[in-house]
Amino acid sequence: MKKNLEKLNKKIIKCNNCKRLVNFRKKISLKKRKMYENQKYWGKPITGFGDINGKILFVGLAPAAHGGTRTGRVFTGDKSSDFLYKCLYKAKISNQSNSEHVNDGLKLNNAFITTALKCVPPGDKPLKKELYSCFNFFKQEINLLKNLKVVVALGKIAFDACIDFYKINHNFSKKVKFGHSLIYNLPNNILLVGCYHPSPRNVNTGRINEKKMTLLFKKVLKLI
Repeated sequence: MKKNLEKLNKKIIKCNNCKRLVNFRKKISLKKRKMYENQKYWGKPITGFGDINGKILFVGLAPAAHGGTRTGRVFTGDKSSDFLYKCLYKAKISNQSNSEHVNDGLKLNNAFITTALKCVPPGDKPLKKELYSCFNFFKQEINLLKNLKVVVALGKIAFDACIDFYKINHNFSKKVKFGHSLIYNLPNNILLVGCYHPSPRNVNTGRINEKKMTLLFKKVLKLI
């Protein structure tokens, strides 16, 4: 499975199918944030990361402009990842409480993390055709996770993307509504769990906090 994942990741990294996304990720990589102006941005599609034998899949919508697009690893190098990994560490799903760069020693326990869309979209809003095109890669990732039991959607937009994916690929037709900690049955005996996005906005407004997020992650562990 590891070799198959490596082959898939090479395909993902080389992908230039969506011109709008290709142009935008190049623009981001050239027009850097001032605090990162001396860093070389990854500027390519982002692959999944973690334990290929894991039972949990965390799914975000897309890489962050100055997080994953800069560092080359999903949920790495921004405030969202800072909060997410504090909670994953407390739930004992990761070996450390930070995710800063690809060589920081981070490992996931029984979990894999990816995005439904592999490139950062303008305004964080992908076109349907872009998302559906990327579902080809998302499908291959899911197929490689032979032990998958639970999908945790990080944010409503990621949740909606997961539902669209299962509608297209598995004729999923149940009516569902996003909610933090709500659980739904998906095809192939997989559970879908809604989770607030670990964004600074959600944290600063009090919608989510470390205790609430960590409790959800511990609940997910019990589901597997």
